[in-house]
Amino acid sequence: MKNIGVILSGCGIYDGSEIQEVVLTLLSIDKAGASPFCFAPDIPQYHVIDHTSGEVMTGEKRNVLVESARICRGNIMDLKKIDSVELDALIIPGGYGAAKNLSDYAIRNAEFDVIPDVAKVVDSFHRAGKPIGFICIAPVIAARLLGSEHVELTVGSHRQTVADIESLGARNVDVGVEDIVVSTQCKVVSTPAYMLGQSIGEVAAGIDALVRKVVELS
Repeated sequence: MKNIGVILSGCGIYDGSEIQEVVLTLLSIDKAGASPFCFAPDIPQYHVIDHTSGEVMTGEKRNVLVESARICRGNIMDLKKIDSVELDALIIPGGYGAAKNLSDYAIRNAEFDVIPDVAKVVDSFHRAGKPIGFICIAPVIAARLLGSEHVELTVGSHRQTVADIESLGARNVDVGVEDIVVSTQCKVVSTPAYMLGQSIGEVAAGIDALVRKVVELS
């Protein structure tokens, strides 16, 4: 049985992992006959958003690992312990947490950085020739870390995001929400998910295709 690492970035689209994307990822991993292992960095969130209004909750503080645990029923580990599990592949779902907590893309755009723990893990899997899946906005992380290798990705059709990742050397491929892009040389798989999706069914199809391809390549 293949073991698939899943890196989470909090709980909720506006300040953490997109919950539906995570649940669909975990479901697809199970359907593919593999086992998911969830991880998150033990760090403060960039900020906390009231998901009923979209407003920043001034003075509210939350922890990325603690919040991520809500989605996977507490079955999660500190990202620093990822080497303690023998994993065959890695997947990073979307949500603004990927652009606020795992990186600072949402704040610095093309000048952004990826946090060291995430960069280290992605680099380790890449060097080992293990496949990595990036969902929704998460492909910006691949662009920053693997752009020099001209990795092929999809972040949907958002013009500024496309321009940003291509400025890093990556190439955006415009595909439908139910489709995936496979960068064969880098063993990177991506899908637009809610960068394009209007329904959970559309998003589910793309995520399922991504997971199946990642498992196949592992």
